[in-house]
Amino acid sequence: MTDDAAVPELRASDADRERVAEVLRDALAEGRLDMEEFEERLEATYKARTYGELTPITRDLPAAGVTPPPVVSLVKEPVQSGSWAGRIVGGEGSSTWAVAVMSGFQRKGRWTVPKVFNCFAFWGGGEIDLREANFADHEVEINCVAIMGGMNIIVPPGVEVVVRGIGIMGGFDHSEEGVPGEPGAPRVIVNGFAFWGGVGIERKVTKEERRRLKEERRQGKLDRGAGHPLGEGFGDHRRMLEEHREWRRDMHEQRRERHRERRDRRRYGD
Repeated sequence: MTDDAAVPELRASDADRERVAEVLRDALAEGRLDMEEFEERLEATYKARTYGELTPITRDLPAAGVTPPPVVSLVKEPVQSGSWAGRIVGGEGSSTWAVAVMSGFQRKGRWTVPKVFNCFAFWGGGEIDLREANFADHEVEINCVAIMGGMNIIVPPGVEVVVRGIGIMGGFDHSEEGVPGEPGAPRVIVNGFAFWGGVGIERKVTKEERRRLKEERRQGKLDRGAGHPLGEGFGDHRRMLEEHREWRRDMHEQRRERHRERRDRRRYGD
């Protein structure tokens, strides 16, 4: 049995602090707290390290007779599969640097991104794929130096990207900068220097997630066609058209994927 006296000393998570912050925001909107009190309590919330420090912050909210807000759970629940909390694993990272001189490199699949990752390309290229990666910290930094070469960084949806690189007769891609990150998601800072080269950044889901979303869209279209008020004949015809369009999109996507794979083999070697 858990010792109740030790429970307040359990370490609080980012999700715990965010739940308390949400209660404070509601209290401010309802007039239970003025702005000065709200700012003081919010600062204390984000500084809190244990449940014992978090619990007093909302102890007097809301007023008596009003349904109380959710309290911070003192029982640690298992991390949900696929959540960001489960992908911030700490440690040193499985790879901390990469070099490509008239060649290429790749970092992809299940690997751990360190707090600082350094990479260099000269007459070569590199790919840094973070879609299935774990992260050593909530904020990681990727330093890229590309001289007459290029690098491509792939991030999953939900990750915040900040670009601070400098390009001379080259450039850094800023298209994904400014997209808000999801709660608990890591922050990726891209630094470096590009001379007659470039660093590209793109946001993509994994192949498995793309197939899952495609199947959900296909099933939704089939369900809508089957339930059309004009009858089963119309639904069958509509379904055939949708399946044909979906087949054409699949074929187009497969051709693009094969082209990307051939390009990557030429760029990075087999």
